[in-house]
Amino acid sequence: MKRYIIGITITATLFIYSCGEGNHGHDHSSRDSQEHYAGDSHNHSNETEKEEHSDEISFTREQAEAIGLETEQVVAGTFTQVIKVSGQIKAAQGDETTIAATSNGVVSFVNPSITEGTAIRAGEAIVSISAKNLQEGDPAVKAKIAYEIAQKEFQRAEELVKDRIISAKEYEQIRLRYETAKTTFDAHASNITAKGVKVTAPVNGYIKNRLVKQGDYVAVGQSIATVTQNRRLQLRAEVSENNFKYLKNINGANFRPAYDNIVYKLSDLNGRLVSFGKTSAEESFYVPVTFEFDNVGDIIPGSYVEVYLLAVPQNDVISIPVSAVTEEQDLYFVYLQLDDEGYKKQEVTLGQNDGERVLVLSGLNIGDKVVTKGVYQVKLAATSSVMPESHSH
Repeated sequence: MKRYIIGITITATLFIYSCGEGNHGHDHSSRDSQEHYAGDSHNHSNETEKEEHSDEISFTREQAEAIGLETEQVVAGTFTQVIKVSGQIKAAQGDETTIAATSNGVVSFVNPSITEGTAIRAGEAIVSISAKNLQEGDPAVKAKIAYEIAQKEFQRAEELVKDRIISAKEYEQIRLRYETAKTTFDAHASNITAKGVKVTAPVNGYIKNRLVKQGDYVAVGQSIATVTQNRRLQLRAEVSENNFKYLKNINGANFRPAYDNIVYKLSDLNGRLVSFGKTSAEESFYVPVTFEFDNVGDIIPGSYVEVYLLAVPQNDVISIPVSAVTEEQDLYFVYLQLDDEGYKKQEVTLGQNDGERVLVLSGLNIGDKVVTKGVYQVKLAATSSVMPESHSH
C-alpha cells in the first residue's frame, strides 16, 4: 500500500513538471512570435515611408538659388479662348514708298554699298540715271534742247500774234508746245548732275529692298527701291473656314516670329483689329484677319509667325506658364514643389495655349506650387535623386 501511494505521488509530480515545461515552451514561442510580428511591422512601416517618397526629387536650396529657380502657386483665374493659326508681318498701308525712275538710262547707285536696312533721309540721292552712251541719247539733254527751241518759238509767236501774222489758234498750239517742253525740262533740271539724273528718297526711312542692280537699264516709272518708315506694321492671320463663326469674337492676338522664341502681345504694342474677311480668297480655304501695331524695332516685315487669336474669356480655370511644361512621349508633365528641397513630377492634361500660358484641364489643384523657371534642371535631378529615409513632411 505504501508502495502504491509512493508510485502515485511520483507519477503526479512528473505530470506537474511536464505541464510546467509545456507552458514554458508555449510562452517562449508566443514571445518569439510577438517579437517577429513587431519586427515585420517595423520593416513594413519603413517600406511604406519609402514608397511614399519614391517619386520625390531632391533639389537643394543652394541648387535652386544657383539656377534662379522660380515657382508659381496655382490659382483659378481667367483664360481667353484661343484660335492658333499662321500669319505674316506686313508693312502698314501708307508706311512704304516706292522710288521710281524719272528717266530712261543706266542705273548707278550713289552709294554702291547701299542695301536692305540702310537708313536714308528725305531728299537724299539714291541713284543716278545716265543715257549718255545710249543710242537714244540723254533724255535730260534732249529735254533741255527741246525746251530752248520751244521757248524761242513761243517768244517769236508772241510778237507775230500781236501783228496778226499768225492766228490765235496757231499761237495757242505754239504756247502748248512750250509749256510741255518747260514742264519736262523742269522735271530734270533740279536733278541733273555730271553723272546723270539723280533720283532721291521721298521720305525718311530704311531701304526695304533694292529692285535693280548697279548697271541695270531702267525706263521711266520703273521701280528702283522700296523705302519703309517701319513705324507701324500689320499682322495678317489666315484663319480656316471652320473657325469663321468665332471671328466676330476676336479682340486681340499674340504672335511668335519663326526666327525668335519671344511671344509678342498686341496689347503691349498699341495694336488694334483692322478688319477680318467676310469671304475666303479664291482658291483658298482661309479667311484673312488683319491687325495693326507699333513696330518696336525687333520685328521683321515679311516674316512668318505663329498667331494666337484671342476670343471669349473663360473664368475660374487653371492656367500656367508654357515654360512650366515638359513633354515625354506625347505626355505632358510639370514639377511641383513639395517643400524647400522636395519636388514631384506630375502628369497634366493640357488645353489651349496663347503662346504665353496654357490651360490645364486636369492634374493640378488650387494651391499647388509649380516650377516655372529651372524646369529642366529639376528634370535632370529626377534621374539621380534619392530621398533619405529620414526625410519626412
